[in-house]
Amino acid sequence: MIEEEAKSIWKSIQEVLEYHILELGEYHLSIYNIIVVVFILIIAKLITSNLAKYLKNRITQREDPTDGKALALIQIGKYTIFLLAILLSVRSVGIDITPVLLGSSALFVGLSFGLQDAFKDFISGLILLFEGDMIIGDIIEFENGILGTVKEIKLRTSKVRTRDGIVIFVPNSQLTNNRVINWTNSNVLTRFHVSVGVAYGSDTALVEKVLLEVAKEDEAVNMKIKPFVRFLDFGSSSLDFEIHFWSKEVWRIEFVKSRMRFAIDQKFREHNVTIPFPQRDLHVQSSQVPFTPKE
Repeated sequence: MIEEEAKSIWKSIQEVLEYHILELGEYHLSIYNIIVVVFILIIAKLITSNLAKYLKNRITQREDPTDGKALALIQIGKYTIFLLAILLSVRSVGIDITPVLLGSSALFVGLSFGLQDAFKDFISGLILLFEGDMIIGDIIEFENGILGTVKEIKLRTSKVRTRDGIVIFVPNSQLTNNRVINWTNSNVLTRFHVSVGVAYGSDTALVEKVLLEVAKEDEAVNMKIKPFVRFLDFGSSSLDFEIHFWSKEVWRIEFVKSRMRFAIDQKFREHNVTIPFPQRDLHVQSSQVPFTPKE
């Protein structure tokens, strides 16, 4: 009796699973096909999630310069797994995509022209992956002066967080083709400078002494490599100087420069050194027209 009920239930389940929800000529789509597709996608999602957790644990457990490369490898693995899942899903519903691929060559040629930028970004992502010139945590600076920290590297775009807390998504081709400064790959100490102009007639030796004192008194300036002053030029309205110094505060260097400018202004006031403002001489030449009285 129990066996008959079990067979009856199984037969009912089979009927439900084999129910055709879509029929187009000889092709039919059943509930069973949909369940298989959902199952494949769920398995693919679980695999990629576990890979992401593995990478996160690896990053948090120890510092490793290849972590950025590991994340990019995981991205490639995720795309590959999802691509295989889609192909299996299409295959499971009984669709043969081979004729479609063969018959759509012209379409793919058209798409290739439209997706040139995306393909270029993808190749650039692979370059960033295997060359390892840029990894997560690196501090980079773009040509327009924007400074940010690399937070994520994907195959097409990378996520960068600026000093203002703004997250921008940068196409990978911009990171490989344009000039990008990687401050993290540079030496621990980096040389910076602050420019200032003083009035003509100022004591240049005193100016040099004051600038060196400002650099020496700032805690962010590394004194293992001594700072130095350059007399740049005789400007149109000022004598132009630069104080050069070494520091490891790349991320906060603008605050360091601002603090030094405050100190320079204060010390110049104490020593009666004037910072001039731009001056222009205006010459007005009036033409003398002879006056002819009216008759």
